[in-house]
Amino acid sequence: MNSHIGEREKRWAALSSVLAAIALTTLKIIVGLMTNSLGILSEAAHSGLDLIAAVVTLFAVRVSDRPADKEHTYGHGKVENLSALFETLLLLATCAWIVYEGVERLIRKHAAVDASFWAFAVIGLSIVIDFSRSRVLFRTARKYNSQALEADALHFSTDIWSSAVVLLGLVGVRLAAVLPAHRGLLEKADSVAALAVAAIVVFVSLRLGGRTIRGLIDTAPAGLRERIKERVERLPGVSDCHNVRVRTSGPYLFVDVHVLLDGAQTLHAAHALTEVIEETIQQLAPNADVTVHPEPGPPAA
Repeated sequence: MNSHIGEREKRWAALSSVLAAIALTTLKIIVGLMTNSLGILSEAAHSGLDLIAAVVTLFAVRVSDRPADKEHTYGHGKVENLSALFETLLLLATCAWIVYEGVERLIRKHAAVDASFWAFAVIGLSIVIDFSRSRVLFRTARKYNSQALEADALHFSTDIWSSAVVLLGLVGVRLAAVLPAHRGLLEKADSVAALAVAAIVVFVSLRLGGRTIRGLIDTAPAGLRERIKERVERLPGVSDCHNVRVRTSGPYLFVDVHVLLDGAQTLHAAHALTEVIEETIQQLAPNADVTVHPEPGPPAA
């Protein structure tokens, strides 16, 4: 029952992100074309890719919750890692366009920007919505250890900063009207803001891409292997813990350990001890799928 509640909560969080991205993308395109603001149009492109990323995240969350089957014996958790990688590639693609257009306007062509009320309104609304949905996504991601939702939350939280930069660019355009002596510099503010957006997105993309790749190549969480070995070897009846292997698959964690136990004890006693070992490991890694391989060792002192 709890697993079904968790699945519904994760899917609703992802679906709300899709709906918000649709609304923001539409508004930014309309206002960006009305005002000829590269900053807002770059934000529209960013939000458009956010929409694609949100749809992919919704798909990933639905698929990753499927149980293991004959072809996917470790479940479908890697779909979440692939979703995060796809988001990274989308972010880098939009950066290329933003940088190209920003440099073009700074060097070769001048485009008048109408920093109207609607331009400020759509960016302000974007900041409010992005703040709200990033909080929901972060909360749900932490609750259910969902990498796809966490990547989505990180993605959308950076939109707040990029929107703030565009807002500063629009302020610069407005100031150009009242400070004619600095008009040439201030009129470039919109393009500079767009380049700042690109820089922010590149930074976040590299962080997200690094985490995603580590998940795809089964990099163990830092220090967890050592903590498991230390904690298990403290247990009475365990003389050694070795060959500890840890891998992640989306929101799921798999742990395999080999332990030396008293070879003279009964199978029932050895099995009871392996269950204690599993519970001990799950205290360090809640909800981990743990496999314990017992090996005969010297009799207990």
